[in-house]
Amino acid sequence: MDQMELLGKSRVRVEHERAVEASLPMIEWCPLFWKVRGVERITADAAMDNMDFRIKEHGMFTPRRKLEMDAFVGFGASETMMTGISSGIIQAAVTVCDGAGTVITDNPTLVQGMGGWISGLVETDPIPEVLDGIAARGGHVLSPEDAKIDQVEGAYWASERFEKFAVTVADLASAEALRAIEDERGARIMIIGVHLTGIDRSDASRLLDIADIVTSCASKEIRDLVKPLIQVGTAIPLFGLTKWGKEILVERAKEVTSPILINTMQLPVLPQEKQPRPLV
Repeated sequence: MDQMELLGKSRVRVEHERAVEASLPMIEWCPLFWKVRGVERITADAAMDNMDFRIKEHGMFTPRRKLEMDAFVGFGASETMMTGISSGIIQAAVTVCDGAGTVITDNPTLVQGMGGWISGLVETDPIPEVLDGIAARGGHVLSPEDAKIDQVEGAYWASERFEKFAVTVADLASAEALRAIEDERGARIMIIGVHLTGIDRSDASRLLDIADIVTSCASKEIRDLVKPLIQVGTAIPLFGLTKWGKEILVERAKEVTSPILINTMQLPVLPQEKQPRPLV
C-alpha cells in the first residue's frame, strides 16, 4: 500500500497512480503551499489534488519516478543533506523514497531527487524501476523486497560504512534509538527531525534535546520550546540546535542564490501572520 501524509498531515492513499482517499488535515492554511501552489484552504480534496500533482509532475509512486531534481526550497531537509554531503560535513544520508522505503546513499544528487517532493511517507510498495534507478545512482535500498521504512535499521547499516551521516526521523523513539547507535557503533549521527506537525509537548521537548536540526512544520510545541543556535526561514522555519546542525545550515546558505540577511538576535523569530493556521 502507498500512503503519504501531506498538507497538514492529511494521509493520502495512492492506488494505480492516483490519489483515491485522504483523511482530514490538521491545519487549514500553510504559507508554503499558498506561496508555491496557491492553496488558499487546506482540505482533504486539496491534499488529494496535490498528491495527484506530485504523481503527474514527479512520477511519485510510479515507475516514472524522477530521482534527480533541483532544490525545491532554500533550506529543506533534503537540500541541507545534499549540501552536507557535497561539502564533506556528512558522508551520507539515511532517508526515504516512495517505491523503495529507507535508502542510504552518499550521492547528494540522489538525496535531493528522492526527498525534494516527499512529505511524510507512511508506507510504500517496491517499484522495480525505482529500485533500479536508486541502485544505478549509488543508493542502497534497505529492504527492496518490501520497501520497508525503518530509519533505525538504516542507520545500523550506514554505521558499518560511514563515520558521520544524517538520518531523517519523524518520531522521538527513533531519534533516541539513533543516539544509542552512536554509543554502540562509534558513529556520529546528525539527527534531522521532520514531519513534526501534531507532536505532543513532552515528545517535542525531548526531541529538541537530542536532535541536531528540526523542521517546525505546523507544530505549536516546537515553536514554543525551541532554543535554536540558528534559524532559517520565518514561516516554516528550520532550526539548528547544535553546533554541527548550525554548521551544515550555514554551509547550505552559501549555495542559496537568493540574497540572505545574517544578523544576531533572540530566536526564534515567528511573525504571527506568516505561520501555518492553526498551529497544532
